Amino acid sequence: MKVSYNGLWKILIDKNMNKTDLQERIGISPGTIAKMGKGEFVSMEVLYRIATALDVDFGDMVSVNTGEEKEFEK
Repeated sequence: MKVSYNGLWKILIDKNMNKTDLQERIGISPGTIAKMGKGEFVSMEVLYRIATALDVDFGDMVSVNTGEEKEFEK
């Protein structure tokens, strides 16, 4: 299962920021940004730090990609 961070990327555009700006502002690693770019999971702590720094809600940043087969239904 993958997640989509498209909402976050749109928020960054609206705030005239790029991924490096976000990384430096909240102190996350380039690897974490890369994982997000690939639709991989990151910790709730990272999401919380982003949400508070940008004054947004989790649902504004992240969505679940429901188009894939669910692992639990095998």
